[in-house]
Amino acid sequence: SPAPPNHYFIMIVPKKNRIAVYSLLFKEGVLVAKKDFYKPKHDDVEVPNIQVMQLMKSLTSRGLVTQTFNWQYFYWYLNEEGVAYLREYLHLPEDIVPATHKKKAGVARVGEKPGEREGAGEGKKMGAPGEGFGRGRDEYRSEGGGGGGGFGRGGGF
Repeated sequence: SPAPPNHYFIMIVPKKNRIAVYSLLFKEGVLVAKKDFYKPKHDDVEVPNIQVMQLMKSLTSRGLVTQTFNWQYFYWYLNEEGVAYLREYLHLPEDIVPATHKKKAGVARVGEKPGEREGAGEGKKMGAPGEGFGRGRDEYRSEGGGGGGGFGRGGGF
């Protein structure tokens, strides 16, 4: 009897294309691809779009990237395990990190020293009585405004 047909296909991606995609992913920390299997080239790297999607599908199944799909676009985010894997695969030193994993330094305003901002984190909250948009709730209620009499004010049905 004939053997059952093989229902899956293996895509062989050339090593130079794999390295190009992995290098871009490591440099940026994220990768975006339109869900278009017939697109001849990816927008950011000179590799067929389907090869990019298949490489990222492989990394997703191994838990090295997190995948999000929205409005016919795939978004892949490199996690810590993925950083370690790509660093080893691409033979990169430990001090090189993806752009999304770099710490941003706080930006100081002109004439102030870092950490010296007055009132940082403090401020008026929206909806505080007498502040914000228009009048406060208590002031509005004390005027007897609001039409219709309200519940418990003698008016009603």
